[in-house]
Amino acid sequence: MSSTRERLVIIGGDAAGMSAASQARRLRGPDELEIVAFERGHFTSYSACGIPYWVGGDVPERDDLIARTPEQHRERDIDLRMRTEVTRIDVANSRVLARDLERDEESWTTYDKLVIATGARPIRPALPGIDAPGVHGVQTLDDGQALLDTLGRTEGRRAVVIGAGYIGVEMAEAMLHRGYEVTVVNRGKEPMSTLDPDMGRLVHGAMTGMGIEMVNDAEVTKILTGDDGRVRAVATEDAEYPADVVVLGIGVRPETALARAAGLPLGEHGGLLTDLAMRVRGHENIWAGGDCVEVLDLVSGSHRHIALGTHANKHGQVIGSNAGGGYATFPGVVGTAVSKVCDLELARTGLREKDARAAGLQFVTVTIESTSRAGYYPGAALMTVKMLAERRTGRLLGVQIVGREGAGKRVDVAAVALTAQMTVEQMTALDLGYAPPFSPVWDPVLVAARKAVAAVRAG
Repeated sequence: MSSTRERLVIIGGDAAGMSAASQARRLRGPDELEIVAFERGHFTSYSACGIPYWVGGDVPERDDLIARTPEQHRERDIDLRMRTEVTRIDVANSRVLARDLERDEESWTTYDKLVIATGARPIRPALPGIDAPGVHGVQTLDDGQALLDTLGRTEGRRAVVIGAGYIGVEMAEAMLHRGYEVTVVNRGKEPMSTLDPDMGRLVHGAMTGMGIEMVNDAEVTKILTGDDGRVRAVATEDAEYPADVVVLGIGVRPETALARAAGLPLGEHGGLLTDLAMRVRGHENIWAGGDCVEVLDLVSGSHRHIALGTHANKHGQVIGSNAGGGYATFPGVVGTAVSKVCDLELARTGLREKDARAAGLQFVTVTIESTSRAGYYPGAALMTVKMLAERRTGRLLGVQIVGREGAGKRVDVAAVALTAQMTVEQMTALDLGYAPPFSPVWDPVLVAARKAVAAVRAG
């Protein structure tokens, strides 16, 4: 390696890793900075969030989910090595050991700067039958393709989805679109544990109304197979649910086995800990971003693991700026997320009730019903908004929204208010857009804010 040319090594070729590579390349040319990226899979820079919509048929082609191909990255002088898995990080000697999975060959690569963007791995409980043909996770494009291949070979039309978080409800919708009879087995009291149970109950009712069988408070004990070895049912302590295909939607954990083995600092959720510049704590020339890190929650002040592409891309921009000689920071998150199941939109930002209690906060909650448009305007649809505010100060703590068209993205108003540390009283004066096709005179979020102001004053 030239004494004047630095080498940036990146582990992981998806959102955070390749955003970092691209941003670093914008700042420094190949004569100054060599960029080597390792990706163990077949694809790079793709939208994992879009996989349920591809499986369900809303997105026609797999390649529609790919933002940039390996060839396009290489055209920008990024040495992207596909199907190559890093198996060891040697921090003391500033090098990584990588295995070419096609050739089954290992080699060391030294680095001046290192980016860890290893993502997250799906939770796959050690259940009998979990590895049977017909049981699928949906974390990568390879996973999505394998599921579609199974659906193409399967004559039966019964699907069981294990888990009722974002992936679980989205995959339930996808299988419904595919014409399957869908059962969702969920160990929580209600679907969508990212919402409070009273809001999750609304999701439960809507999913049942769509023809999805919801089984809550149920722990899967085994996956049963037939004489051919393929999945035939999912078993709980109380019942068996016939299945021709099983989809796992249990959630993910940070993929940090490499980092742990290298002695890098991890948080209580298993994610890498970084500073505001996304630099791994205690290591000047190592950065980390995406689903393998923990981030600061700006509302509670604690660290959380949140696996979202929005964060990963921002992390990558920050890392690339810093590794490329500039400066940028990632201050934290407020926990905003939005999803849907069929025509029902689900959104949340900030703290749930149990989060606020865990943070030691005293709070009030209010719940209101309103409409997406002026009530007299065609297409007005009901939505429910729940709001949490700090009891003494009136500071906004969190918002949850469940409703039809026009409900979900309203959460963005609350996300901005949380980031600005606004009180609910300050929110009532927000100058939001109004016209009958878009909103009632008082937007539903502001109706909730007004009610929260009254609750704070009464408390």
